[in-house]
Amino acid sequence: MSFNQQALSQFKEKLLIMASHAESVVTRAVRAHLDRDEPLAQQALETDEIIDQFEIQIDRIALDLLSQNPGELELRHITCGMKIAQDLERVGDEATTIASRSIELMALPTLDTPLDIAEMTFLVNAMLKDALDAFVVGNTILARGVIPRDKQVDNLNDTYQRQLIEMMETAPDTIRRCLHLSVITKCLERIGDHAKNIAEDAVLLHEGTDIRHTETSPE
Repeated sequence: MSFNQQALSQFKEKLLIMASHAESVVTRAVRAHLDRDEPLAQQALETDEIIDQFEIQIDRIALDLLSQNPGELELRHITCGMKIAQDLERVGDEATTIASRSIELMALPTLDTPLDIAEMTFLVNAMLKDALDAFVVGNTILARGVIPRDKQVDNLNDTYQRQLIEMMETAPDTIRRCLHLSVITKCLERIGDHAKNIAEDAVLLHEGTDIRHTETSPE
């Protein structure tokens, strides 16, 4: 059986469409939180099912491609693509959690906090976009540049978690709302982790170098 390059192109195309849905659902979920827009949050919840279906389709195509004796580069495309699809599915899951928590918060009085959720979202969305662009065009310099930015997101999440704990300690009536906000910021931090994973896979695909757990990819 000769290797089906057309099927590989279809595999890449579905991965890019899945990535587009994943990027947009994060923005939609956070915008719903910031604007207290329940219909928009519901749209984000519905998008998760679309992302799940793309992962299933991508895995099915990948398994068929793996049975066709792919060459080294094709094999890296398939295996890295499957890993990226898994990360994108998890991005969708995190966005779903953000949307769900946002709906919970909408039923409660607004809470004035020092958290800048919009800034954190901008950071993780930029990481996700650059990681996916690096994967598509083979720009490993761009991919490597994504990785250290994950630490910035981690530090921001740590700061926000401390601020929320302090608020709960000094104002017990805010506990429920603070816990929802704590989950939202943690979800954004995890989306940054998935963007970092995609960047590492972009380097593996285009350089054949595994940079996980190295000085280039700090924890």
